[in-house]
Amino acid sequence: MNLIGEKMNAIPDYQSIMLPLLKVVNDEQEHRFRDLIETLSEYFGLDDNQRKELLPSGSQLIFDNRVGWAKTYLKKAGLIEYTKRGVIKITARGMATLQENIDKIDVKYLKRFEEFNEFQSISTQDDSGIGVIENIEQTDQTPEEQFEKSYQHLRTNLAQELLDKARNVTPAFFERLVVELLVKMGYGGSISDAGKAIGKTGDEGIDGTIKEDKLGLDIIYIQAKRWQAGNSVGRPEIQKFVGALAGQGAKKGIFITTSNFTKDALDYTPKNETKIVLIDGIQLSQLMIDYNLGVSSSQVYELKRMDNDYFEDE
Repeated sequence: MNLIGEKMNAIPDYQSIMLPLLKVVNDEQEHRFRDLIETLSEYFGLDDNQRKELLPSGSQLIFDNRVGWAKTYLKKAGLIEYTKRGVIKITARGMATLQENIDKIDVKYLKRFEEFNEFQSISTQDDSGIGVIENIEQTDQTPEEQFEKSYQHLRTNLAQELLDKARNVTPAFFERLVVELLVKMGYGGSISDAGKAIGKTGDEGIDGTIKEDKLGLDIIYIQAKRWQAGNSVGRPEIQKFVGALAGQGAKKGIFITTSNFTKDALDYTPKNETKIVLIDGIQLSQLMIDYNLGVSSSQVYELKRMDNDYFEDE
């Protein structure tokens, strides 16, 4: 089936996919969902990079997710039906819709069908009947995209709060924070072992050491700068740290700061075999969230999908 439409440079939103999807299946034949994704990808002229773009969580491809929701909405409006697992077919209502020669199918159009309104009413209400998300007509994002956007917004705010706190704690507390984070990440063996090393060396440019693994097969040297925003760590500080490592005969180091690194610092590569990992304030706060340091769970939500294998023998 040839599609009529303009190619797009960006990944189309799920509502823009609805009409092309319905046109693809207008031959009254069964179509595998995976095949439809590829057909629609070619129609919209998506390149390999666009096809590989993931949702912020990294759990699913953006385009696949949007095609999936376009399919769901068309199904809820009775324009297509599922004939078997992963296979869809146009309905008589879907064919009649295309005969109207419309130039767009979106949420507003689908609201003319009672089944879709029932679905929309259920999906936007909680148990008390209070609306919990914005009117889906007002956004081009799929429900999963809306959920992930909200999550990322909350996470960003939390990360900034953590960073503000880390910049204003005492030097001793900040040292303990760094130790706990590295131990939670798998370094140092134990808090006790790691804590003995931090702040004990007294060597220029080095704040402490930590075991690379639980067996202590190698040692990592640490520099921690509890600096305020705007006071960037420059290349001289990194070179000084590398020199301190060389004085210890060490080849591995972690430089952590609550501020950020200048471009010269980030571009600097030691000429010897020394390996330096730079962790700025943003990365530090994100790692604290990832490894549950200084944070606690408020609510836990699980996104679940249909387990089609369960219904395979139905």
